[in-house]
This record gives sequence, structure tokens and C-alpha cells, in this order.
Amino acid sequence: MAKADDISIVIAGEAGQGIQSIEAMITIFAKKASYNVFATKEYMSRVRGGCNSTEIRIARGEVRASVDRIDILIPLTAESIPHLRERITDKTIIIGEKKIVAWESMTDVPFSAIAADSGGILYANTVAVGTLSAILKLDRSGCETSLRSFFAKKSQAIQDANSVAFNKGYERGTELSSLIDIDISTDPSVPEKIMITGADAIALGSIAGGCNYVCAYPMSPGTTVLTAMADYSKKFDIIVEQVEDEIGVANMAIGAWYAGAKALVTTSGGGFALMSEAVSLSGSLETPFVVHIAQRPGPATGLPTRTEQGDLNLAINAGHGDFLKVVLAPGDLEEGFNLARTAFDIADQYQSPVFILTDQYYVDTYYTTEQFKVGDSIPKSNVITTAADYKRYALAQANGTATVIADGISPRGIPGKGDGIVCVDSDEHTEAGYITEEKAVREAMVAKRLAKIEAVKKDIIQPTLYGDKDYKTLIVAWGSTKMPIIEALEVWGNSGIALLHFPWVYPLPEGIGKYMEQAHTCIAVEGNATGQFADLVEFNTGKRFDRRILKSDGYQFSVEELASKIGGKK
Repeated sequence: MAKADDISIVIAGEAGQGIQSIEAMITIFAKKASYNVFATKEYMSRVRGGCNSTEIRIARGEVRASVDRIDILIPLTAESIPHLRERITDKTIIIGEKKIVAWESMTDVPFSAIAADSGGILYANTVAVGTLSAILKLDRSGCETSLRSFFAKKSQAIQDANSVAFNKGYERGTELSSLIDIDISTDPSVPEKIMITGADAIALGSIAGGCNYVCAYPMSPGTTVLTAMADYSKKFDIIVEQVEDEIGVANMAIGAWYAGAKALVTTSGGGFALMSEAVSLSGSLETPFVVHIAQRPGPATGLPTRTEQGDLNLAINAGHGDFLKVVLAPGDLEEGFNLARTAFDIADQYQSPVFILTDQYYVDTYYTTEQFKVGDSIPKSNVITTAADYKRYALAQANGTATVIADGISPRGIPGKGDGIVCVDSDEHTEAGYITEEKAVREAMVAKRLAKIEAVKKDIIQPTLYGDKDYKTLIVAWGSTKMPIIEALEVWGNSGIALLHFPWVYPLPEGIGKYMEQAHTCIAVEGNATGQFADLVEFNTGKRFDRRILKSDGYQFSVEELASKIGGKK
């Protein structure tokens, strides 16, 4: 077998077998060898047992999407083959232990026996790493140096045992070179690139946006951002708080914003459902509120460790009453960084809730990408120093006579900064923040809050068109479906087909109907059962989709699947 410039490797086995350690080491080794890397995982909701798998793509060019194709499979349990049977072809090379996995065409590598000779069966995953490294023709000494760095916090004895296991595995992999001949060109730009997860992109973007307080109740897959922020808090001035429940989380975050912090909440759909009342509280208090929602399949507990785009309607309709809500949904790592940063700017400027929608696939996926551009700008802050006559919900400019401030945004003060009293209330309130049921004041406050919905339009991020500008077929999508669709278009050679991708999904940008008018066929692609975004687009534009490609089985779209469903692979 010879593969040029793109190889897909899948490792499968039980939770607890060190599959993610294999993934981490191989991707680190490959990047240091100047290869572009992509990795993602699917796993069952259990600590031990079951059958999980991780997919690694190693390539000369950029790879940013999952594929069905498996070039090399390393099954660590007998259940691995049935679990992945639909993706295995006669071209798949399977490397495993015949005493564990019964498969006729499999190449036998006794990982356990080699590990036992190296210091214990515990090192079987390191043997697999060595075998793969040799097959991929990665520099042996360079890999071993990286291996020792990987286990640097372990004892010297453990480092040495892993080194022995790696080298024995490397020797076995070298013996397989006659069977498996892989030649991938390197990319000289890779050393300058970064390799991070979607969770890291959201965390780093939040920090760039000025985030200095994070709170959450652990809920997969949103917890990945909490743990990432906890890690970054060692380098940045960030308070990280694990709260007793999601209701407490939301109210603590709103309280933090009221006190002058820039707070981030990270959760998943089930946790966000408990925050709905707090969303309304943010709308009434006109206090910023940034929530990251990593989606997973519902309803209820659903599939806790799988992926879906099923919470768009939940986010849009969260909270009772009428007020501005903004929903952002990144499609790649750079977009995640930039949108998380934008979320804090928008929330601070418009004193309203902003939701960042990702999903399990997005937060758990990582690949090599260009370094994010921060620029010279610093995080925005619209907090003022209050005067003694300060009114938190002022309807007119201090020196003006207008009945309502045009954009609905009153100057925002915080306690202790200035001489004013910063009085806020969840009941309808006067300009000074005190409870009222006065009809005229109520109408003015409603108009004030609604004015923000119109005002935010000038900051809405427009969708981006990818592919053939003279398209006849238009694909409309949002969030994490972006990169699989783009690679699927490359299968087609981008001929006559384009993708219109929306990073800002609510409120919808105006004028998007013109894109659909040009197309002969409009196709919506979404990772949910009904086409929630398609419904939103149709409602707002009056245009209808000819087809909807939907997926709700808990797995992400693959490149081949999309290429086929869009109209047939070339």
C-alpha cells in the first residue's frame, strides 16, 4: 500500500486502554515532523469498557474534516471491528493482536506481549505508538525525545519503560515496511502553525475578549472549555469556579458582570435549559451574559458524549419576554477564536446575552492551523465612571432631550466606580432602577430594549461564500458542518456548487435571499432531525429549500457522506 499526501488512521478499543494517549503522541510526533494533522474522536458514555475510536489524518496539505476512509486500523479489542465495520474496506490495513482480534487479513503485532517484555502490559499503547511511528517513517530519535517530554512528569522508571516499549514497537513497525509503504510529503509551513482543539479556540478567544471569570457545572461536552480555562488560569488572571448547579452558574455569571467582571458560562443543552430564567434576567437587567453551549443530542440526557446541532431553537427562544439575543456558531478553529472574542464585545456593547453554539465534534476536534491574529486592539469595555445623579436605565442622553436613546443602550456603570448608585431590578423599573408599574415608563423601557435589536444589525457578521461564485447549486449551513462541506466541494472540484456558511446565525443578516435566488437548487445541511436553521432562513426570507440533508444519529458528517448526498461523488 502506498498513500500520497493524506492518510487516515483509526485506533479503536475500550475506554481506559489509552487510545487518547496514542492519539496525542502520534499527532505531536507528526506535527514536529512537519506534517499537517487532524484528529477527532467518538466515544461512549462510560469510564471503562465500551468501544471508542479516534481518527487521525496526517497529510501534506491542510486537513480539517472527518472521513469515512480508514487506511490503517489498529483495533485493541475484538469489538473494534464490528463497531467500525461500515468504514472498513478491502484497502484498509488492519494491525492488531490475532489472539484478541480475529480477522483474516489482519497483520499480527502482539502489542501486549511486546509491552510485557518492556515492563508491563500497561505499555501496550506505547508499543502501538512506536509501530505507527515507524510505519509513517517518523524520525525515531525525534519521536523518542518527544515521548520523554510527554511523560516528563512521570518517574524516571516510567519514562524509561515507555522508551523501551516505543523502541520495540518501532522495530516491529520497521519490519512491516515491505507490506505498508507510506510516503507523505512534508509541509515546511507546519512548524509555524499551532495545533489546538475547538475547546481551546473558544477559551483563547474568550481570553482575548477580556474574560476574567468562568463558572460552570460540569456537563459533557461543555466541560472541555471549563478545563481549558482552568489550565489557562495558571497564566492569566482568571477566576474559575465550579458551581453547585446550572441555575447558580447563570446567576453568578450575571452577578459577576454586574460587579465589573467579564464572565463566561460553558454548558450543554440540558444545562442551558435550566438557565432560561437567567437569560431573561440578563435581558431585564440589561447586564451582559456570554454563554458557550456545546451541543449534544437530546432530548433529556440523550446521547451525552455524541454530537448534534439541535439546540439552535433553544438558544433563540430562551428566556421570556422580548429583548436582544445574539447567537454565534463557529465553523473552524480560527472562527471559534474570533467569534468568542466578538461575543464579549457584543455582550458588553449591547448589554445583552450572547450565545456561542458549538458541539461535541467541534470542541473535541483539533488540527494544525495558522496562528490566530490578535492585532493591537484590546478588549472593549463600555463601563463608565458614574456621577452622583447616575441613572442605570437612562432613557435620554445626559445633555439631550430625546425620549429614548436611539440604540437603546444606556451608559453602564458598576458599583464602586464613581459616585452614582447602580440600582438594577428584574421587575420593570424606572430610569433609576426602581420597581414601577407606570404605563408610560413600561412602554418606554420596552421600546428601549427593542431598539437594540435594530441597532445590532450594523455589527452582524455576513455569511461567507465558498466554492464556485457562478454556482447553480447552493448549500446553506452553519457551525461545524463547514469544513466537511468545503472538503466535499473539493471532491466535486467546486464546479457549479457553493457553500454559504453562517457564523452569525441570529439575528439573521439581511439580504441573504439574493444568494438563494441565484441558485437552481438550494440545499440545507444540518446536524439535527428537522432543519432548525433552514426553518429560520425560510421564515425570514420567504425562500424555500429544495432539499435538506439532515443527520441526528450522534455522529458528525463525513466528507464522503456529504459528497454523496449532495448529488453523487465524481
